[in-house]
Amino acid sequence: MKTIKAQINNPLSDLISDEVYELLVSQGLIDEKSVRDYEIRKKFKILRASKLSAGDSIDAIREEYPYLQFDTIRKIVYQINK
Repeated sequence: MKTIKAQINNPLSDLISDEVYELLVSQGLIDEKSVRDYEIRKKFKILRASKLSAGDSIDAIREEYPYLQFDTIRKIVYQINK
């Protein structure tokens, strides 16, 4: 009998393997908010590298995350890691 495995999209694929990500998710060890913030920072860097202004880059990100305010995204992308 074949086992059908639900495929989980690994947003941290450049850092950890899909198997490790699935294990961490299954154990409840992934902080979804931190993963979202990581994705936002990554997209912001890509948009800025394509010569888009900071404000337009944040607006583009807001289209994907309409529940976040402009200032919230600005704080996420300019957050200093401690």
